[in-house]
Amino acid sequence: MAASKKPVLYTYFRSSCSWRVRIALALKGIAYDQSPVNLMKDGGQQLTSEFQTVNPMQQVPALKIDGIILSQSLAIIEYLEETRPNPRLLPEDPKKRAQVRMIAEHIASGIQPLQNLSVLQQMGEKKLEWAQQCISHGFKALEQILKETAGRYCIGNEVTVADLCLVPQVYNAERFKVDLTAYPTICRINKALLELEEFRISHPSCQPDTPSELRA
Repeated sequence: MAASKKPVLYTYFRSSCSWRVRIALALKGIAYDQSPVNLMKDGGQQLTSEFQTVNPMQQVPALKIDGIILSQSLAIIEYLEETRPNPRLLPEDPKKRAQVRMIAEHIASGIQPLQNLSVLQQMGEKKLEWAQQCISHGFKALEQILKETAGRYCIGNEVTVADLCLVPQVYNAERFKVDLTAYPTICRINKALLELEEFRISHPSCQPDTPSELRA
């Protein structure tokens, strides 16, 4: 199903949703081009009419691939999994696969949207407190879940979609100065994942649109 042209990822260096997709592309060895969309510049380039034709929700990421444009990070990753299945990011065992999706949704639906840029812009002076509260509440539950499911990574010892969601969310927690001492399992898994090349090259500090002062 390889297209004649490389896929194009519409991304922002610090977008955790975009980072999930960058990791998936790296793990699967898919070469792609980046089209940066600066969420802060010019009032937000994602809000332009030009980008609205790419993603009507005016969010990143979006991926142009195989003649279609997909948005929503988990939908993109599932498509990559179905069309380019190696290496697997969803376990064959249905119970483990359900656990992967549970953890991924816990982060992608239950934590990240509550501390997303569009929400924080409405919070005024309370945005840091709000972000800390949302992340801490979610991490308290996630730590409990991971104590039951984790090996080296979120589900056993194989990298899965759950891990693709975890690392960017820990990065967000650190950005918002969340005290992570109460979440040793989360921290241990995050550290192990950041030792992997695919996670490192996908990091916000290493992207073409990363500002010079934030580069690794």
